[in-house]
Amino acid sequence: MSDAPVQPPALTVLYDGACPLCRREIGVYSRLRPLNADFPVCYADVSDAKIHLPPGTTQQQLLARFHVQTGTGELLSGARAFLALWAALPGWRYLALAGRVPGVPWLMERVYRLFLRGRPALQRLVLRLERH
Repeated sequence: MSDAPVQPPALTVLYDGACPLCRREIGVYSRLRPLNADFPVCYADVSDAKIHLPPGTTQQQLLARFHVQTGTGELLSGARAFLALWAALPGWRYLALAGRVPGVPWLMERVYRLFLRGRPALQRLVLRLERH
């Protein structure tokens, strides 16, 4: 048995596994190997009551928006969370690089907030399509 300390994942993606849109998106991401094997990406379904939540958060808060937690414990939300995840994944890194352009993260956050308003209707539509 090794006495080496266990290194936390570079990112822990906190997602709503009860959301059909979120499940599909996370399915795409989780099939990819992170660009740097030394900094793994883990996925935690916060709709599962057994999942340990980051300190100072609630399940309701984490289900309302997309979050990632960095290896240092920083909790990122919305566009910042997507940019951090995309930076770690092949094929998505270019979007993360675009997010470095001044003003782009602000614009992405506004678009994400608009998406969140329509998310319940989109969820219902996807659930209906899955039943057929």
